[in-house]
Formats: sequence, structure tokens, C-alpha cells
Amino acid sequence: MRFQAVLFDFDGTLVDSEALHYQSWMKVLAPYLVTYTEHDFCDEFSGVPTLKTAHILKERHQLAPSARDLCDEKNVVFVATAAEVLPKLMHFAKQVVELTSARCPIALVTGSSKAEALPVLQHYRLLELFSVIVCKDDVEQPKPHPEPYRKALAALNIAPHEAVAIEDTCTGLTSAKEAGLTAVVVPNMHSNKQDLSLADHSFTDLEAVFNWLCPER
Repeated sequence: MRFQAVLFDFDGTLVDSEALHYQSWMKVLAPYLVTYTEHDFCDEFSGVPTLKTAHILKERHQLAPSARDLCDEKNVVFVATAAEVLPKLMHFAKQVVELTSARCPIALVTGSSKAEALPVLQHYRLLELFSVIVCKDDVEQPKPHPEPYRKALAALNIAPHEAVAIEDTCTGLTSAKEAGLTAVVVPNMHSNKQDLSLADHSFTDLEAVFNWLCPER
């Protein structure tokens, strides 16, 4: 194993949840007659914190509610939507989490809330495999600020150079690199147009990441 710990992002890295985020936002925006195609919305906002997305949408469309109220409403709608239509795991995600956790401590570092992330992990029987979980509820400054990764490293008692972060967006890479980690990226259909040049390595899927992490297997 190349590292002492592996820190996983959630949305777009382990879970294919972008469509649910899109659907949730469209429900919030419907009363204001604001619509986007899924492609356009996800390409622009994939990896962007919910509150920042709310600020952008409020300003762009001159929406009456505060950005905080829009953000809170979207979070509630997402939890309800995910309870009805559980997001699918990304290719090889379950196997990579299981195999990696058997070799070293792993952490989840996500911009999602506990209410959004934990039920999904529980459903797929992955929750108990994570030694540390840092959600947006746990930090004052979410990604791209380094606080989420710094908090996870502190909880793991691991130095930054001993750990690797697996991300899918520029937002996540910025957070990981500013926290001092090696960062790898697995671009998806919504993030592959972003500037991902901060990544130390880029892979086509999680299986390729695991093969790189464990060349001895």
C-alpha cells in the first residue's frame, strides 16, 4: 500500500448523485420558473458547495428567498428524494472501499450533510468501514477550503504526506492539496471539463486507482 490512509470524496466519486442534486434543485427553483437542463446544471455546479450554488442562483435569477433559505430547502428536498430513489454507486466503488479498508484506515470527506451521506453508505453496508467521516455539518468552511481534510487527518492522527485523497472535481482537489495531501482525480461526465490540473494523478475509474494504490496485490 502506497499510503497510510485513504480519504474518499462522496458525491461523484463514490456515489453517482449528481442527477439527484439536479432534480432537487429543479424542485426548489420550479416556483420561480427557473429551469436548466441536467447537462448544463451539473456541468456548472458539480462539486460546488450547496450554499455557494444558492448564492449564484439567487443573484443570477433575482430570487426573493435568501441564499441560506434556498440552500436549506434544497437539502431537505435532496434527503427526501434520495430516500425514494437511492443514488447508485460509481463503478467499482463498493469493492474499492472494502478492499482499501482492509489494508489501511479510510475516511470520508464530503461536502454533503450527514443526513444526505450516511443513509446511502448504510444502505450499501459501507458506513462501518470508515474510520472517520467528515461532513459539511462538521466544519465551518467546506471545500474548497482545506478544513475538511485537515479535520479528517487530525482524527486519523495521520500526517498529510502519509495520506491520499480521491476526488472528482476542482473544488475537492483544491481542498485536498491545500491540506497537503497527495490528490488523485477520477473525472466523471460532469467534471471532466473542469481544470483538474492540481491532481497528482488522474485515473479513468476507481479500479485503476486501487491498482495504483496497491501495486503489490
